[in-house]
Amino acid sequence: MKSHEFKDLVYEQFAKMAQAFAAPKRLEIIDVLAQGERDVESLSKQVAMTVANTSRHLQILKQARLVDSRRESVRIFYRLADQDVLRCWINLRALAEKRSAEIKEIARLFFEERDSLEPLTKEDLIRRTQNNEVIVIDVRPVEEYRAGHIAGALSIPVSELKERLDEIPTGREVVAYCRGPYCVMSAEAMIILRESGFRALRFKEGLPEWKEAGLPVD
Repeated sequence: MKSHEFKDLVYEQFAKMAQAFAAPKRLEIIDVLAQGERDVESLSKQVAMTVANTSRHLQILKQARLVDSRRESVRIFYRLADQDVLRCWINLRALAEKRSAEIKEIARLFFEERDSLEPLTKEDLIRRTQNNEVIVIDVRPVEEYRAGHIAGALSIPVSELKERLDEIPTGREVVAYCRGPYCVMSAEAMIILRESGFRALRFKEGLPEWKEAGLPVD
């Protein structure tokens, strides 16, 4: 094998891996699977696609060895292949945030309309939970909470929040969190909480970033 042939073959494999990431819906699938294992039907609802289209994207991710699967009776469950896939997604997102003015502007327009206060960083949330200053609520779907959540967080999916406000202790700030920095569920929860008289804040990141930092997870 000649030198240029070697390089062509290697870079072709790198490009195939990049192509697996190169679709908005596949990135959204990775983002959801970062929360925990999902079957195809459940995943298709979360990413607003048909089961057939979701399966097609999953097969591309599986061929690139970015996701693994297991069968349970007639159901097939998918998960990220390992933590390296999550780290790649986080790093890709961070690079895009630094290089893309459009991402910054889109995020600013969406979240500034909803945040009258700065969202909490990991350091802020650690300090406030250690000092027992806040109530943390996980507003993701319950199956994601069961797969793993910030230690001590209450599970109240945003779709149920209005009916379950009486479950939230009063007298302390409430911090809502969801899947990550571009997840909208915590922003929606914050509006409901503030309109109901709670002093509410949003955690800037999500469970994957919290877990990746080695912080307590149940």
